[in-house]
Amino acid sequence: MSASSSLVSRRLLAATLAAGAVIGAAALPASAAGADRGHRGPKVEITAVQYDAPGRDDRSNRSLNREWVELTNNARHAVNLDGWRLQDTHGRGYTFDHYRLAGRATVRIHTGVGRDTRTDLYQDRRNHLWDNRYGTLTLRNDRGRFIDDESWGGRHSHHGGKHHHNHHQGGKHHHGDRNHHTSRH
Repeated sequence: MSASSSLVSRRLLAATLAAGAVIGAAALPASAAGADRGHRGPKVEITAVQYDAPGRDDRSNRSLNREWVELTNNARHAVNLDGWRLQDTHGRGYTFDHYRLAGRATVRIHTGVGRDTRTDLYQDRRNHLWDNRYGTLTLRNDRGRFIDDESWGGRHSHHGGKHHHNHHQGGKHHHGDRNHHTSRH
């Protein structure tokens, strides 16, 4: 075999192997391609809402910070929440700015003023934000895509199954209890 035909053969073999690798990677199931195994539904979800701060709503910073929302990242890897938005049905809410939620971690977003940490973020508001009687909070990513929602109160009394968001797969719909707190635990 001549040197030029050997070079052509090696190039042809390399191209064939590269094409096979691309096709093989595309055919892998999601779990083999590195996705979280066995996890369905949102990686980041609203896991608890304290929509009615305990005690009097006197607009003190203490009262404001007793109104909060918890988000949990169920994935193993951190999720960049920069530009994500948590909002109610009136469009009022909080937009995340330069925040990464660690894998298997929870962050609590308080309404009042405070110093942001890894586990607690503050909206720096001077008034209560979430409705004490009923409401729905929706979490959307930086592209505006629905991630999760949480509802409470009488006007949102859906029982079981999927609720008004067709693309919400978990069927997890929670209602306020006497403590004015919802939780998915």
